[in-house]
Amino acid sequence: MSEEKTNKEEAEAKIIVDEDWKAEAEAEKERLSKQDASGAAAAAGGTPADADEAARELPPPSFTTLVSSTVTQILFALGAVEDPKTRKRYRDLPLAKHHIDMLAVLEEKTKGNLTEEEKQLLDRALYEVRMHYVRVAQSG
Repeated sequence: MSEEKTNKEEAEAKIIVDEDWKAEAEAEKERLSKQDASGAAAAAGGTPADADEAARELPPPSFTTLVSSTVTQILFALGAVEDPKTRKRYRDLPLAKHHIDMLAVLEEKTKGNLTEEEKQLLDRALYEVRMHYVRVAQSG
């Protein structure tokens, strides 16, 4: 009887290969690929939609990138740049002032340690965002 049971189990365990097995294998491979990309985005702190953006090339970390990034935050807070998601401009003067003050701290803490080019970049950035802040604050 155990021999009959073994033959029956073997028959049930056989994999039935139909015409679509290749298509199903490809579909599974694609699902796993998307799942891996989603997992990579989630591991990086993003969402599955961010998986495509994870492949984009970011600028190298540098003093220039740091200053540019902070200036961008200031411009967003001053309403000079629209939010790409909502297509609206927001004005948050206290936040803009905070970011400007952060640039000033950077200037103070790096005094004497910057190249002439870096110093000029920071000086110019501070001047421009301060003037923009004054214009926006006075316009109400």
